[in-house]
Amino acid sequence: MLKHLRRCLCVRKRHAVLLFLGWIFAGISLLAADDGQRTLGPEYLGPTALAARTDGSLLYVACEDASQVAWVRTCDGQVIRRVDVPAPPTGLAMNTDQTQLVVTCGAPQSTVVVLDALNGQTLQTMAAGHTAVSPVISPDGQRLYVCNRFDNDVSAFDLATGQRLARIAADREPIVAAITPDGHRLLVANHLPNTRTDHAFQGNVSPLITVIQTDSWETSVIELPHGANSIRGMSLSPDGKYALVTHILSNFESLPFRVDTGWINVNVISVIDVPRLERIATIGVDDYYRGAGNPWDVLWSADGTMVGVSVAGTHELAVIHVDDFFSDQARRTMQPMMVAWPIYPSLGASLWRRIPLPGKGPRGLAAAGSRIFVAQYFSDSIAVVDLAEDNEPHVDSLLLGDPPVMSEIRLGQMWFEDATLCYQHWQSCASCHPDARVDGLNWDLLNDGPGNPKNTKSMLLSHATPPSMALGVRATAELAVRAGFVHILFNEPPEEVSAAIDAYLKSLRPVPSPYLVDGRLSPLAERGRQLFHSDRIACDRCHPAPLYTDLQAYDVGTRTHQDRIPRFDTPTLVEVWRTAPYLHDGRYTTIRELLVEGRHGLNRQLELTDEEVDALVEFVLSL
Repeated sequence: MLKHLRRCLCVRKRHAVLLFLGWIFAGISLLAADDGQRTLGPEYLGPTALAARTDGSLLYVACEDASQVAWVRTCDGQVIRRVDVPAPPTGLAMNTDQTQLVVTCGAPQSTVVVLDALNGQTLQTMAAGHTAVSPVISPDGQRLYVCNRFDNDVSAFDLATGQRLARIAADREPIVAAITPDGHRLLVANHLPNTRTDHAFQGNVSPLITVIQTDSWETSVIELPHGANSIRGMSLSPDGKYALVTHILSNFESLPFRVDTGWINVNVISVIDVPRLERIATIGVDDYYRGAGNPWDVLWSADGTMVGVSVAGTHELAVIHVDDFFSDQARRTMQPMMVAWPIYPSLGASLWRRIPLPGKGPRGLAAAGSRIFVAQYFSDSIAVVDLAEDNEPHVDSLLLGDPPVMSEIRLGQMWFEDATLCYQHWQSCASCHPDARVDGLNWDLLNDGPGNPKNTKSMLLSHATPPSMALGVRATAELAVRAGFVHILFNEPPEEVSAAIDAYLKSLRPVPSPYLVDGRLSPLAERGRQLFHSDRIACDRCHPAPLYTDLQAYDVGTRTHQDRIPRFDTPTLVEVWRTAPYLHDGRYTTIRELLVEGRHGLNRQLELTDEEVDALVEFVLSL
């Protein structure tokens, strides 16, 4: 009946029906978004971050989905204590004498909880910023540093009193930090690039490492190689000389007509010389014919002789001896050469040992003695890899609860992040859409012909706002998901995999904007809302609430010589604060630039005061 009805509707009415259905979907989604995340239910634990006592007798596990921290006795795998925390735990840190466990609990208004490391009693709480992650305690035990991911800054606290000492600006989504053994420098890795990516931009596109001098709060930056994105992990060597940073390195300026040997994405560790504050190498984790899709965490073994990397997309632990990692052979044969084929210059075997893990979705790591512990997010378990043996390492698994019964949504998330669904395992859907959002890059996908790169779009509300892609070349997100497997991952999985990914993407909820004040529009944003909906400016003609798109395509005067047609799909503005750079080709890094320099959507004769621009920007970034 629905098919017959659609045939009878004219184009205008068809768009009206889609818009109405989209409004209903978005309204339900926005009402359900009480915590800014997906609705998974309490049945999942979701271990993400770990900390271990020095002797390896006890393991602390941040269970993100259950909003609890588990105490696990490693001799028999028993969970001896579960401590509920105010919001999903995103990171753990222990003080030097191992008496206190610091837990960052990520939320729009995050809480840092200090627990007694033996009995789990709450000793102290501190208020942090939006989505606090990666707690770091200074070597003298006096200070605590916390990354406020979506506030783009770092909080410094006096650990004894809980007093906040400073908030230091980072760059874009500071996601992991580490401190030097002398406590003088805090290295903060930003998740994504914060630059233009259009064809006219000739600068370096990469995330930055923000270096904070802890005695003065002065900052400097270290650039990663051009094309770097999606930083997840960082670890300092025991002597503080080197920092290792896991990330993806994208060949985004070349046509992605193949995926083999890492033509689109490679998976790497960048090496930072800490005293000199510069990157000295980028070492691949991949094999020549087998990718290591989506590296997550990295650490040094307890004795400093081994480096381990959790490979989230292929469900492995990759380990390498430090001497091999820093050898001339590694630099000569394991450094990717972007915009070249083959990507890796060596036909020889990789120096990495890749150890299959018993669970799915490895994330956080911890080490004690000869053992490396791995949080297995989708399996609600911990892998224990003992490297004491010279031959094959011994691998065991510690269950944190009953084996999870995977819903279609949970399966969809797992497959969205699963690089084994890609030919040669180089990448997953999450490689270009970390957290199902954006990587901050332009890609010249062949679905609309070569030579016209487009900025990566967020998957949030993608199924409610057809068509898909900047030019609307896919009528629905369902079609785009299946085309992505064929043309980007170069594979065609069973239909139930794509259907589960559809279910996962439909379950996504917008994260509340960091521009909101106690969950509401600020007075300036409220003024911007009135201007947005006014007859004079009328942004809502193309961006009506609640989806903030009318599902139409328009010529807004942004076509370049690379674009084949002048009309572009109107994107949703929901969570636009998170999706820079802006326009289809990523030519503007801020909404202000889009309005003032690009005059996007504005009558060319219309002049706005600075105050009006401020208000409009504040409102749009609050959505």
